[in-house]
Amino acid sequence: MNTVNSTHPSSALAAGAAPSLETLPTPALVLDRDRLDRNIERLATRMAAHGVRLRPHLKSAKSIDVAKRLFPDQPGPITVSTLAEAEYFASHGFRDITYAVGLSPDKAERALRLRATGVDLKVVLDTPEQARALGAAGKAAGVTPCALIEIDCDGHRGGLMPSDPLLIEVAASLRDAGVELVGVLTHAGESYGLNTPEDLVVAAEGERAAAVAAAEALRSRGYPCAIVSVGSTPTAHFARSLEGVTEMRAGVYMFFDLVMHGIGVCRIDDIALSVLTTVIGKKAEKGWILVDAGWMAMSRDRGTSSQTVDQGYGLVCDLEGRLYPDLIVDQVSQEHGILALRSGSDQTLPDLPMGTRLRILPNHACATGAQHPTYQVISGGGPRIEAQWPRMRGW
Repeated sequence: MNTVNSTHPSSALAAGAAPSLETLPTPALVLDRDRLDRNIERLATRMAAHGVRLRPHLKSAKSIDVAKRLFPDQPGPITVSTLAEAEYFASHGFRDITYAVGLSPDKAERALRLRATGVDLKVVLDTPEQARALGAAGKAAGVTPCALIEIDCDGHRGGLMPSDPLLIEVAASLRDAGVELVGVLTHAGESYGLNTPEDLVVAAEGERAAAVAAAEALRSRGYPCAIVSVGSTPTAHFARSLEGVTEMRAGVYMFFDLVMHGIGVCRIDDIALSVLTTVIGKKAEKGWILVDAGWMAMSRDRGTSSQTVDQGYGLVCDLEGRLYPDLIVDQVSQEHGILALRSGSDQTLPDLPMGTRLRILPNHACATGAQHPTYQVISGGGPRIEAQWPRMRGW
């Protein structure tokens, strides 16, 4: 892990020069394309070795330009978390999409409008009521809906236990409503609270076993179950066996973040997102350095607060991405961030004059990314901005 002790503001580039980390208005969202590509390749290679299709979750990226790094030749299978994402990626040619959030009846009509255009949009549900509402919407739209039944593998979210009799009842409701049952889907969300390889291996196996057991229960009663879908970034990287699984969904692996680092999924040097910020003041008597990145730029996410190492609102780096030892974003208000040494540190607060440019590594890439409309893309550590990739927003 590279570290630095101090830095000073760089001189402005000549007028008309290409944008760079030294001249961009701050705060800004910076994406290291080299790290992004490396992270993408890592999981793609792992899933290929398991013989499992990767269905990336684009809730983190929300960008066609990032999607093109995942699928450089032609659009592939993807996962989304909102219908707005489904519509956005469909408009860019993606045709195999799983909307992996439980379907509310009021969204059924909108979802089926996409299917009517030829998009293979699969929805997720776990109740007979949802099945009947989806079937009614399909009849009204003149299209055949298709659905996955959500499975609860660890008590983290919604879904049915594989042994729950309601599983078969939902399958029967789908059949009676004229909805095609295409498979089961689960998510090992409890893996985000783990931090040892042994525990992550156990979580990955629990996720796999629950999904496969549900699929076998459906098949034994004569219901089709072509898709057995699992996915979380931690379990995707620690699963030893994916026997019986047909696809893996994961999203934040493209960027990684401090929560993923705390879990043990990535190194600090794998984190591809950072927030560019500028020093705007100092309170030497309090051991504070003030920057112009508050929670509007970083988000309110404190996902590392329950981990072994609390990273505050983010770790502080220089423009080249080298860490300042023990310097964290300790506090935030709407447009102010307060940098301080972490409690118990024996380091000295670095000398960062007014105007110094810094980069902050985020706790949660999805939450921090959602605060910004555009990625400022660098490679080789910067500082030149090579591209600006828009992000979509909304629901």
